[in-house]
Amino acid sequence: MDSDQRLGRSRPLDSIIRASVRSLVQGRERPVPCVPEEERYLEHVLDLPLSLDLYGKLKGLARAFGVTKGFRSVIDTFQVPAGQTPAGFRIEFVIDPDSVVRADLVRDISYDRNGQLRPTRVLFSADSANPYEIAPISGLLANLTCNPGIIYDLFINNPKANVGKKFKTRDEVMQEIGRIVGSGVDISVELNNPFEESEQKILEEAEKFREMLTPYRVVIKVPHTGPVNAQNVGELLAGDKTFRRRFDAGTTADMLRGHNLALLLRDHGFRVNFTLMFEPYQAALALQAKPYFINSFVRMRLLQSAAMAQLVERYRATQDEQYLVKLRAWMVEKDFLPPDEKDLPASSLLAMVDRILRYRQYREGCDGLDAVRHNLRVLRTTHLPDTRLIVCSMEGETMYPDLDALLAQDDIADMAGRVVITAEPGYLAKFTTSNQVVSYQRRFMNAAQGQQ
Repeated sequence: MDSDQRLGRSRPLDSIIRASVRSLVQGRERPVPCVPEEERYLEHVLDLPLSLDLYGKLKGLARAFGVTKGFRSVIDTFQVPAGQTPAGFRIEFVIDPDSVVRADLVRDISYDRNGQLRPTRVLFSADSANPYEIAPISGLLANLTCNPGIIYDLFINNPKANVGKKFKTRDEVMQEIGRIVGSGVDISVELNNPFEESEQKILEEAEKFREMLTPYRVVIKVPHTGPVNAQNVGELLAGDKTFRRRFDAGTTADMLRGHNLALLLRDHGFRVNFTLMFEPYQAALALQAKPYFINSFVRMRLLQSAAMAQLVERYRATQDEQYLVKLRAWMVEKDFLPPDEKDLPASSLLAMVDRILRYRQYREGCDGLDAVRHNLRVLRTTHLPDTRLIVCSMEGETMYPDLDALLAQDDIADMAGRVVITAEPGYLAKFTTSNQVVSYQRRFMNAAQGQQ
């Protein structure tokens, strides 16, 4: 059911004769009374347009008109001005057993204020924890994602970003971001330690985020954990920080920790952003954890594919062993191989690289978006209508334009409403302009000044 059908109209204003909730409750002929203690809240939807068909049905069914407890909570939480409903919520009606029709506000970031859909089905997100960067783009966003690296390395501990060291803690940063973006933006935040063995401590940290950002906006980022666990995570934190086993050689419990953590959080009422998804084959099992967001990381995957392909091609063209030496060292550096496999035989090494590149459909000049295509096709088959795909980790002059073109293709266009594009605000801003913007501004501004 599309958004307008939920409100009982085929289009937002589908008739020359228009009706509204106000027509129901203030009409001269047999008006539907308001629930007395809810009149103040009902003012927020009185001018909501209704189709004549829905108007007639409500008039015949409703003994009274009111709002749900959830509606009241949303209005109070965000201190919504009279006559408005907040961004980030769609308006629905429910009928109580006693025939009271109640307006409800349901979390849905596809919606702007007053139950109006956002301008495009594709939504945008900022990959930042810098309030100064977020402020100029905040009115265009439906989501924001951050992680400890973004919060601490790129902002709090970066004197160029955190001007005057104004912000000193993660909580201060997140509270300021929440103030800037308002009600309509989901905020994905990551737990400091996903390997914490105490479920209670994990839930307590998540609950702190829920209190800080409100239950309506908070989304908890849960990473795929691979073979990393509470006992061996220290390898990533000390010494040369090299992990001692293959990325795919963990125990079943370790490899599925993220999935079970996502299920735990969901059981406690949290929406989950299941992150660190680099390969398409991760998607189907990730979706079993019923996440609110899944992800396609595209930048590093494409760059790594190009680097592998280049070294292999040079070796095969020259048979020069130096390229195998470089390839082995590179595979260890990028965590494809653990240190004790740094001398992997050439045949096994080349077979591994060929398998990876074949799966990734890599060829020179490819756009690196095969994971996005795959994940959208998988998402199309799910029974999770509210789950969306975040396309993240982009850079370069072509990656966003290629993604933009992809989402307009016939075989993908129907899934555009399930996509959230996230990047650093400055990266997205690059694609708001062209050379002719400058040319025309020169012409216009000179004309305005009366110059030749």
